[in-house]
Amino acid sequence: MSTAPPTRKRDGAATREAILAAAVVEFTEHGYAAAGVRQIAERAGVTAMMINRYFGSKEGLFTQAVDRAFAPPTIVGDESAALAHTLAHTLARRTAAGADPLDPFLLLLRSAPDPEAAAILRRGVETHVGARLAGLLDGPDADVRAQLTLALVAGTWLLRSVVGTTALATAEDGRLADLLAGMLEPVVAAPSAAQVPAAGG
Repeated sequence: MSTAPPTRKRDGAATREAILAAAVVEFTEHGYAAAGVRQIAERAGVTAMMINRYFGSKEGLFTQAVDRAFAPPTIVGDESAALAHTLAHTLARRTAAGADPLDPFLLLLRSAPDPEAAAILRRGVETHVGARLAGLLDGPDADVRAQLTLALVAGTWLLRSVVGTTALATAEDGRLADLLAGMLEPVVAAPSAAQVPAAGG
């Protein structure tokens, strides 16, 4: 009678999850171009062949990693009430000294220079945070206004958390939030009839 331990059945869902979690970390830390399939496999405790089996390619894995990173709310939530105020205060808090890094933004920053990755990132932003924010906006040009809002959010994050410009890095969170809210309000608020240009005008 054999005394060898029984072979444990491989859990395909757990393996896939381990690869995807490892990929999010690797792409966030190194960007699409520099992140290697072998390094992702090593972090996940699998072989590189397993990545191809579950995701088809590095590009396919990156697509899934972008969806995983951008789907959960970080700055943009699901409530439309007092949207400018909520966005501003959340952004000020999440970019304050000592706050946890905003991994989706790091993933975007480090991977966007690669043209292949940029196309995937664009779809991820538009599908998740862009669509979620546009859905909270009343009035015309919701998609454009949502993207303008995201541009302000991303720019504030970049200068305050990554570059660390003195004025933004040292600004008091409440005061910074008030200034941000004042800038965001005209964009996220529904334009009045007088502000909407006439067709063909």
